[in-house]
Amino acid sequence: MKKTYTNELFVFCSVIFIVLITGCAPNKHLLTLGPATYTGEAPLYIIGPGDNVNIFVWGNGELSSSVPVRPDGRITTPLVEDVVASGKTASQLARDMENELARYIKNPVVTVIVTGFTGRYSEQIRVIGAAASAQSLPYKEHLTLLDVMITVGGLTELAAGNKASIARVVDGKQQEYKVRLDDLIQGGDITANVDMLPGDVLIIPEAWF
Repeated sequence: MKKTYTNELFVFCSVIFIVLITGCAPNKHLLTLGPATYTGEAPLYIIGPGDNVNIFVWGNGELSSSVPVRPDGRITTPLVEDVVASGKTASQLARDMENELARYIKNPVVTVIVTGFTGRYSEQIRVIGAAASAQSLPYKEHLTLLDVMITVGGLTELAAGNKASIARVVDGKQQEYKVRLDDLIQGGDITANVDMLPGDVLIIPEAWF
């Protein structure tokens, strides 16, 4: 029994050692992102289920309405039923509404304003792991890593901030980039702030000790 106990203890300690070494090893295989630019043309907002859209039909107030985008990605307005809104920009949806309304009124002019932003799931920013409030966030223009961390309330006490990473799809391929949350939040190193893109997943592991 003593020999068996010793072997089991050895195996247990070996597993713990491997886990600790793996958890402490630097993410050398991860790619590196440059500091946030705060400039440049932001991606156009894509409408998604859960958004609310205001449809203004100029000169035809009775056809104007404010409607939610249903879970199936469609909307229904006066005279127009089941128009696909999800996956389109506000301008694209406005042109589609004009085409639909042209069957009933002459030369309709439509403006679409999106409110109650939720966005498509594929464009949302997801924060998982050791964040104070892990959650999904709608993408906003010029969103940065610092903005995301402020929204989720920072890190937990057990977070390994400098081992965090961003999973991002680039040209159809999954890429992973290292980020330095400890340097950014605790050290105030603004060079550790990076731009976030629609669909990014921020992964924050916990420290082993």
